[in-house]
Amino acid sequence: MFSDTLIEPSVHPRYTKVTAQGQALSPWQGPWACVLDRQHNLLWEVKTDDESIHDGYWTYSWYDQGLGTENYGDCYFEAARCDTQDLIHHTNKQTLCGQNNWRLPTEHELASLIQPPARPGQPYIAYDYFAHIKKGDYWTSKAKVKLQQKFAHLKQGAKAVNFHSGEVVSLPYRNAAFVILVSDVTKTYSHTQLSSRDTSTTQ
Repeated sequence: MFSDTLIEPSVHPRYTKVTAQGQALSPWQGPWACVLDRQHNLLWEVKTDDESIHDGYWTYSWYDQGLGTENYGDCYFEAARCDTQDLIHHTNKQTLCGQNNWRLPTEHELASLIQPPARPGQPYIAYDYFAHIKKGDYWTSKAKVKLQQKFAHLKQGAKAVNFHSGEVVSLPYRNAAFVILVSDVTKTYSHTQLSSRDTSTTQ
């Protein structure tokens, strides 16, 4: 027989949920807009499914202040098409989770999120915390990468992490890939004191 006692999630050894206003949450509470990586002292953007600027379906070409390719991705929040600089600009203007220093992650930072899927068919990431991550390529900040094989004629591109295979790949700047932004933590986050009855996990 199964017990009808509610088993509450334990505190994750690495991740903490954070609201859009910058308030840390306990594992069983939501919604959350960011994830605090306590191991690396980083704050990660959480993707959504609501057609906001953080929607997980939007894609971006790689572009940064003249380097790369502008407006080759697809989103609804720009009059033209989208690039990585657009998302960074809007997220910093929004001060998501109380931060205004959002950026593309380094190759090492993004690759550190790779882990075996908890359930078959899920991407290579802690999906219970990073909802709406797709099984595809996500841009890193590493640019001026020499392209090989079928992309060699385009000469240079940027590194990306593929959360379907768990591999790091090199892509042309013009490719429409996904993005998850990161921010260097500038404040102290502490867990809120929550009632054990509050089991909302809406995301």
